[in-house]
Amino acid sequence: MTGVPASAAGGASGARRAAAGAASTASAPSGKVPGAAVGRAAARSADGAVPSGAGDRASAGVDQGGAGGTEGPEGAAVDGDGKPARGGKIAAAAVNQASVWNIANLLTMLRLLLVPAFVALMLADGGYDPAWRSLAWAAFAVAMITDLFDGHLARTYNLVTDFGKIADPIADKAIMGAALICLSALGDLPWWVTGVILGRELGITLLRFLVIRYGVIPASRGGKLKTLTQGVAVGMYVLALTGWLATLRWWVMAVAVVLTVVTGLDYVKQAIVLRRRGIAERKAALEEKEA
Repeated sequence: MTGVPASAAGGASGARRAAAGAASTASAPSGKVPGAAVGRAAARSADGAVPSGAGDRASAGVDQGGAGGTEGPEGAAVDGDGKPARGGKIAAAAVNQASVWNIANLLTMLRLLLVPAFVALMLADGGYDPAWRSLAWAAFAVAMITDLFDGHLARTYNLVTDFGKIADPIADKAIMGAALICLSALGDLPWWVTGVILGRELGITLLRFLVIRYGVIPASRGGKLKTLTQGVAVGMYVLALTGWLATLRWWVMAVAVVLTVVTGLDYVKQAIVLRRRGIAERKAALEEKEA
């Protein structure tokens, strides 16, 4: 039998394999084409040789897109025409969505809405009716409870947004400030107590912004205890208490005022240390760069 040249045999064999690959491509359902078979058939030359890496690259181009698609510039799947695939568009939207309307921000918004409601209830009927004061206390209690949960939910479930960073501290200061001002206006709480608490809160907030370039002043345990004590004391003053409970609320408020002053001074100390450390680190970095 006459020998067949190797190149011819290879070409025929390559042609048959390419034809087989094309046939399998045509017969396979849409989106079910095996990536490896298509890559090898497309990359195979006339003499049956496969250029190095060509089949792998062709296979990868099919396989990355899943069922007959490829991967777009943002990681979203696109079909053969370059249009976003239906499933890829939905997945990309779900991943990239950063909605303000999450549960943590909704709680913050609720607390903001409770501020005018609390003031209206607090001052209703002259501000001394026990029934209205009880409703005002309920609004204040709900606001304080939401304050405990919105930050925790935002950090736990990655719901932190720019809106939440701004609105949360505003809501905290607004409900506490409204309660203190109403109590002082009604004569239930001395104005100097309101001035000390609000002055400290606003001053520390401003101080945090002033030293933010050097670092963040973390919330201390004393600060959290202060917030809790303030909430309990103000809540007791909002209620129309008499007898020994009225005496008890005075002592609770005294503890809150002391914690307010002590923790405020501690934050000032932390800010000074943080600023000095930041300046020293910057100076050292400049000297090292110049050297």
